[in-house]
Amino acid sequence: MMWSLRTLPSALRGLFLVCLGVWLALIRVIPADEVPFDGSRPAPEFPPNLEWLNTQKPIAMADLRGKLVLIDFWTYCCINCMHVIPDLKKLEAKYPRELVVIGVHSAKFTNEKQTDNIRQAIKRYEIEHPVVNDRDFVIWRLYGARAWPSLVLINPQGRIIGAHSGEGAFDLFDSILAQAISHFDNTKALDRRPLEFALERVRGPRSLLAYPGKIVADEKTGRIFFSDSNNNRIIVATPDGHILEAIGGPDAGLQDGDYATARFFRPQGLCHDATNELLYVADTENHVLRQIDLKGKTVSLIAGVGRQARKHNAEGDARFTALNSPWDVLQRGDDLFVAMAGAHQIWRLDLRSRDVSVYAGTSREYITDGPLKEATLAQPSGLATDGSKLYFADSEVSAVRMADLSPTGRVDTLIGTGLFDFGDVDGKYPSARLQHCLGVACRDGLVYVADTYNHKIKRVDPRTREVSTFVGTGQPGFLDGDRLAAQLNEPGGLCFVKDKLLIADSNNHLIRSCDLKNGRVSTVVFKEFDRLERGNTNLLAGEKILLRALRVSPKTTRLQLNLVLPEGTHLNPLAASRVQATAVDGRAIKLKSPPRELTEPKVTIPWEVLDGPSALHLDLDVYYCAQKNAGLCYFKSVRLVLPVEVTASGTSEPSVDFRLEN
Repeated sequence: MMWSLRTLPSALRGLFLVCLGVWLALIRVIPADEVPFDGSRPAPEFPPNLEWLNTQKPIAMADLRGKLVLIDFWTYCCINCMHVIPDLKKLEAKYPRELVVIGVHSAKFTNEKQTDNIRQAIKRYEIEHPVVNDRDFVIWRLYGARAWPSLVLINPQGRIIGAHSGEGAFDLFDSILAQAISHFDNTKALDRRPLEFALERVRGPRSLLAYPGKIVADEKTGRIFFSDSNNNRIIVATPDGHILEAIGGPDAGLQDGDYATARFFRPQGLCHDATNELLYVADTENHVLRQIDLKGKTVSLIAGVGRQARKHNAEGDARFTALNSPWDVLQRGDDLFVAMAGAHQIWRLDLRSRDVSVYAGTSREYITDGPLKEATLAQPSGLATDGSKLYFADSEVSAVRMADLSPTGRVDTLIGTGLFDFGDVDGKYPSARLQHCLGVACRDGLVYVADTYNHKIKRVDPRTREVSTFVGTGQPGFLDGDRLAAQLNEPGGLCFVKDKLLIADSNNHLIRSCDLKNGRVSTVVFKEFDRLERGNTNLLAGEKILLRALRVSPKTTRLQLNLVLPEGTHLNPLAASRVQATAVDGRAIKLKSPPRELTEPKVTIPWEVLDGPSALHLDLDVYYCAQKNAGLCYFKSVRLVLPVEVTASGTSEPSVDFRLEN
């Protein structure tokens, strides 16, 4: 929804308008004879000295001549911006040679201004087009952007065709792009030569977990359940790191079945029904709710239709009702409460009748208290209860709020005052500040909060409305130790199991543990990860490295591969690294039982070489960890392409060095 400038603090007035709701996205398709394909004005140049991602060098408008260019003004906290990303991917896939998308990240929150944090968001949402960090809103002002998300279309001569704000971008731009391509084909203005970009996802190693989102525990059995979101799976483990089950993954999808065949798409929230041995899952980017039968080891869909809801407050039979980015779930008796982030509401699924309905919130994005159906919420993203109240993290207003469990009750705010009131300030309401909190948990009358963009865990006393820091320094990073000196990186979820506070430390790709008795933070060290990764068909992630050609003597009988690990790391003894050698030309190189497992950074590959040029593929899966912290582990998968020339003057002791970089 568009907000009046009068609702913003004076320092931001004239600069910000909040994310537009989907209901503003229903713009008519413009007939071809009404589209100003020749452009209304020249597109402003990208200013110098800005930081770019997903590209090797800064991009100028001249680099984009001959292409249709779609500029996306976004900020990575915004649910509406998240909803536009799939539309952009569809457009990029449909028009790969004619269209280039440029992301302009103009941050709402202070934490979002950091380039490293934007890089994490690019990886999290698998964005494959260049993104520029417009932290000071320079490009925003040049283009006259007024809302997140906003899209500007530029023609092949570098002139602006038109702009659009809000969601629902695919149908509108698909029609206009098809018309534009036909128009510029007639004028011979299109250049269909591909542009290649250096993607962030292929730089550096891949973590074993990928943006874990939420975590819950079963106190009785000691199991923990957490969403390994970007691996599209749910992991069942013990608090000391033994993996019991992996459900779903690695590829995204919407498929029911057993644990191996089931598919999720970036799941987030979970809750455990201990009585019936069920696990409920907010399958966020599928816009559905799933049920995992922990006894039968099956996954089934219980609510949603697999696409984002386009209407507000459309309630009814859960099997035929569209949902909008469910982010967390919480069960109480026969009620399953849902933090419906995309609709700015809390919904309720009746587990007996299987009907879904709005429980709290008007769908207007703001922060006002009052009766359940009259209150306004702003992207609720985490749920918890102490048995008498339903607490929720209302992320876009950086608030912790509570709702009565009676349908005749109301919503009230503990911490938080407005869409642009955020910071890192302990103390009492209304002066205390959080920054885009995503998770909550209850213990001993207190509400613990994943204060995500402050990289902290805080706790709130509902009686006094006072907030205090419990874990973290406020700086993003990774450091174990005393809880107030430990460092986290955008934690998203938390839960309690016995005397431990477990934290889904999302941008560190870790599960962290805080001992409530001694106040020490440690990292959960997981075992059996090599077994989980063997099912991943996308390990290479598109990365191939061409090595310098190697000249070898025909008398050589072996090749030595030397891995140079990053300083302060060692091979993970709990996971089996491996190398697979394959001769591209089997006539020139004959392999003799190449080794599979790497127990040390050096490995010898027996071979027989014959005259002539050839090549060898060395496919590496390398697991390694920090020497000072066994829980901080990485995974690197890469194909090394080694050209080989057999010549009498070649070396008889050939070796290849490959340096891994974090």
